Amino acid sequence: MSDLSRFVKAYDVRGTVPDQLNEPVARALGSAFVEMLRDSGEDAGRIVIAHDMRDSSPALADAFAAGANAAGAAVLHTGLGSTDQLYFASGQLGLPGAMFTASHNPAQYNGIKLCRSGARPVGQDSGLAWIRDRAQELLDTAQLPEVPADVEHRDVLGEYAAHLRTLVDLSGIRPLKVVVDAGNGMGGHTVPAVLGDAKLPALPLDIVPMYFELDGNFPNHEANPLEPANLLDLQAAVKEHGADIGLAFDGDADRCFVIDEHGDPVSPSAITALVAARELAKHPGSTVIHNLITSAAVPEIIAENGGTPVRSRVGHSFIKAEMARTNAVFGGEHSAHYYFRDFWFADTGMLAAMHVLAALGEQGRPLSELGAGYERYSASGEINSTVADQQASVAKVRAAYPDAETDELDGLTVRFDDGAWLNLRASNTEPLLRLNVEGPKPDRMAALRDEVLAIVRG
Repeated sequence: MSDLSRFVKAYDVRGTVPDQLNEPVARALGSAFVEMLRDSGEDAGRIVIAHDMRDSSPALADAFAAGANAAGAAVLHTGLGSTDQLYFASGQLGLPGAMFTASHNPAQYNGIKLCRSGARPVGQDSGLAWIRDRAQELLDTAQLPEVPADVEHRDVLGEYAAHLRTLVDLSGIRPLKVVVDAGNGMGGHTVPAVLGDAKLPALPLDIVPMYFELDGNFPNHEANPLEPANLLDLQAAVKEHGADIGLAFDGDADRCFVIDEHGDPVSPSAITALVAARELAKHPGSTVIHNLITSAAVPEIIAENGGTPVRSRVGHSFIKAEMARTNAVFGGEHSAHYYFRDFWFADTGMLAAMHVLAALGEQGRPLSELGAGYERYSASGEINSTVADQQASVAKVRAAYPDAETDELDGLTVRFDDGAWLNLRASNTEPLLRLNVEGPKPDRMAALRDEVLAIVRG
């Protein structure tokens, strides 16, 4: 019997198949999801689901639908889709939703991202813990009845693409050559629909596709652009083709990484600042959310553009909740998740990519020069350390800087008078501490990084 506490985490469900996540588990979770919605006063008469290209995803989605039917909900099944395509369906149709994906994880994993109607997040503190406990009870007692299927199938890809086209106008930009690495993930499904569909007006984009074939075994590289090794093919292709820009999507295409014309990554913090400036130009004086690991340049640039920066914990459920609370126009994370008020406060890698293409194509400079205007400091990137006692290691780091400013919004953040800062936080899923360091200059960043790692790693 599966122990759901091992893989139903703070933000979503994520486990190995079939030993953790399997069809009986998915069925129990589907029923528990509907019960949670009903218990919290939300209309649970109908839900929408979608799945990615992993081998296990269709069967898990069907089992979840059967569980939802057993709990009294009809199901609208939209089939293959990206996570932001599922959020589109939830927002546009006003339905609670479930997306079957393990995002960037290796092939043996799968998972479920849940949302309330309007793409509102479901996290540990907003229903996921309740779902976990109720599903565990259903599994342990075998309470789920067999009922006739109540599932309608509908393809929403075209509607999703048309909606995104209304949010960013790319028709008048200069011609751009764009290399896109879909990593055999859902970007191979959505990029052609959004940027190249013959049913929509043609765009001045020459798309060079890489690994668009949908394959949940990821034969070329893992669909995790956070790992530098997974960007190497795209970097080489951008230079080989003389492209203006490279785009890399993760497995479920809700994140997008950007490569400039030299093959160098443009940091997600710079992308956050760039898109924030564009959104603030359209909606002056608005709030913009940034997580506490984005560069210090991000709140500076938000303020310089007349916006109000608000700092958040790491994680989509926290960012989305903060965006809804403040009615923020945009939000960005160091992990290349980008959230838009115009997209039901949900994250969409495709819409972020379109903003970057528009910003690049509306002026004549190359991306390296455009992006440099949003890069002000030197960052370490996220560095993981395996530690047996996370709390003890964090306490040692705190004690090492008694005169510095600290806070514990998410892990430990330490700020220094010269503008340098560090954040050390524990993984939700592994015995890891994640370190991020930024400094005014590369040598200051490197010295602080090495100093903290020496403490953490003993």
